[in-house]
Amino acid sequence: MPKSKKTTVKHVPKSIAERRRGVAKRARPLASLPPTPGARQDTEIMALRLSPARLSPSMSAFLAQTQEKLGFVPNVLKAFSFDMAKLEAFVAYRNDLMLGPSGLSTLEREMIATAVSAQNRCFYCITVHGASVRALSGDPVLGETMAMNYRAARLSKRQRAMLDFVVKLTSEPWGIEESDRARLTGVGFSDRDICDIAAVASFYNMTNRLASATDMRPNEAYHAMAR
Repeated sequence: MPKSKKTTVKHVPKSIAERRRGVAKRARPLASLPPTPGARQDTEIMALRLSPARLSPSMSAFLAQTQEKLGFVPNVLKAFSFDMAKLEAFVAYRNDLMLGPSGLSTLEREMIATAVSAQNRCFYCITVHGASVRALSGDPVLGETMAMNYRAARLSKRQRAMLDFVVKLTSEPWGIEESDRARLTGVGFSDRDICDIAAVASFYNMTNRLASATDMRPNEAYHAMAR
């Protein structure tokens, strides 16, 4: 009788998806990993324990509107709630800078906040304003690139000049010269626009330092926004 032929089974390389599933099965669940020393849950607002003050009628109404609009109250507002004078001043100045009349669009102002925060490595503000850039632009890639390195983003000459200025103002404020302002004028910004650019950058340099000093944590909802 003729010998039966052995069936040769060819090895078929696993797909990338199959390999990833295999790695996932072998991976240790995140929940079982020990917490990083010093790490705290994002649900905690900040490291300092400050008792909230009684909300003024105007702030009570504002926080209710914010809750209705976003579905939550941003932690930065809760952090300031220990002192009504500070909370009201913060909200008034922030709303005027970011939402008031200006030659800068709301997106441009959020781009400034994100670039400044990235330069300062402020976890709270990078998370919050990166999410705002994603939402306002409809471009998740732009939001991510702004948070990591604005120089890698696809920007107009106007936007690039604006962000170069605010990053220099953040890292080397003593080095700002007339040539820096002239570059902004050259791409179409008015003197009022330059003042607004500087004001927004300066405001977020302040909030970055306060957020970092208190280990302020962003609401977890921001991480998933506009992706």
